Amino acid sequence: MTDMILKQYEAAKSRRSHWESLWKECYAYALPQRESFDQYSVGGRKTDHIYDGTAMDAVEQLAASLLGQLTPPWSSWFGFKPGPEMSESDAESLAPALEKAARLIQSHFDRSNFAVEMHQAFLDLVTGGTATLHFEEAQVGGYSAFRFQTIPLSQTVLEEGARTGRLDGIYREVDMTLEKIALRFPDAEISQSMSGAGARDKGKTFQVLETVLPENLSYRYKAYLLNNTAEPTVLREGLFADAPYISFRWMKAPGEIYGRSPVMKSLPDIKTANKVVELILKNASIAVSGIWQADDDGVLNPANIKLSPGTIIPKAVGSKGLTPLEMPGRFDVSQIIIDDLRSRIRHSMMVDRLGAIGQTQMTATEVLERSSEMALLLGATYGRLQSELLTPLIHRAYAILRRRGEVPDIDIDGRLVALDYRSPLALAQGQKNVQNTLYWINTALSLGPEAAATIDLPAAARHLGEALGVPSDLIRKQEPDMAVLAQKLTENLNQNQPLEGEIDNG
Repeated sequence: MTDMILKQYEAAKSRRSHWESLWKECYAYALPQRESFDQYSVGGRKTDHIYDGTAMDAVEQLAASLLGQLTPPWSSWFGFKPGPEMSESDAESLAPALEKAARLIQSHFDRSNFAVEMHQAFLDLVTGGTATLHFEEAQVGGYSAFRFQTIPLSQTVLEEGARTGRLDGIYREVDMTLEKIALRFPDAEISQSMSGAGARDKGKTFQVLETVLPENLSYRYKAYLLNNTAEPTVLREGLFADAPYISFRWMKAPGEIYGRSPVMKSLPDIKTANKVVELILKNASIAVSGIWQADDDGVLNPANIKLSPGTIIPKAVGSKGLTPLEMPGRFDVSQIIIDDLRSRIRHSMMVDRLGAIGQTQMTATEVLERSSEMALLLGATYGRLQSELLTPLIHRAYAILRRRGEVPDIDIDGRLVALDYRSPLALAQGQKNVQNTLYWINTALSLGPEAAATIDLPAAARHLGEALGVPSDLIRKQEPDMAVLAQKLTENLNQNQPLEGEIDNG
């Protein structure tokens, strides 16, 4: 079994090797400080070849925009609601418990390192097209039940599952010291020879291979210590209902496993802009210091000349001495080229969608229309991220807290209990539906009583509440009996007492 898994890993690694040269270029120009495939030390100088920072700035802005649009920190970006197969009476009684569970999960997200690691994952997504987030359970008694880690693209080898179409299979090879191995796998048995090697050299690292592969309706996890022997040592093995590694893509082309990124699309412009700025700087240095020529008359020694203000340069009588070399032309067209390149880079990274702050203040209608355009452009990407990132993320979080007994033991299957996405991008996509519904209601009301009678106002209010992301426990599923409500109102008015929870005191 182990040999088969290792052969699958080598085959998947061979398929990934075709992408590595492209990934190296993307990270070198757009995210050079990220740990990549080159043998750089973390924190080392990696920007000596960068002359234009437009791509790096655009990558950071797009990643921050994705974080704010999909998973905004310290705000409710998801919830639970009764599914279509649940009866109205059960839905109304279960809605408060579901909202409480959603708020509890959100509090664990906020107290964990989710915002930090999610932003790093979005940086990988925008640059390399594929990102992986490790979602594991923290120790009991900690500040949060969740712990996250963004896995670099250089450490992950992925496979697409035939059953789900998502990146269900993952291999992660990482170098770890014996101290880290013992901390991460406390129950693992390590051979005496390796323990002796680790005792002699505390910095000695060993290769650890972690695999998560689908098995029926669950995921099989195995960790191997590759100690260059015939049979690797199994450090840990387990079965997960939800995968602890979540991999997601920006854009997927047919027949490809790994995703394509905005940086890949604009890489020619990024490299050209970098080269143009390099040439502009070289031309500027020539314009400042100039190129000079001198007669070799035995008096003037060019090696001893320093071009600084107030310098007296000796020359022979009758010779020209040191004279500047006339340049054949100027490089003014470069500014037009670089402005066009930077504009295209920002456009491909969607940085210019809402306009600059210094421009004329936009009206509310213009902001709404541009937000709708942004939601339309990100529609395909948001649908893929919802399927490959958000849904597995929430399912994994719910499974951890359900095992701890903090949330109800209910399956989020989409039939009885469904996910309710309330992120700003999800609400922006439903804004057009809200506008159409309100326009229809206003038009029907203006046509007279007969047309107004066709409107089911309670159902319309529930529809608008769901489209606007209103918590499900605030929406009444069953319509109140108006005769009973009128009778209660008459009795309370006669007794001069307010209704309890039925209507507003006003």
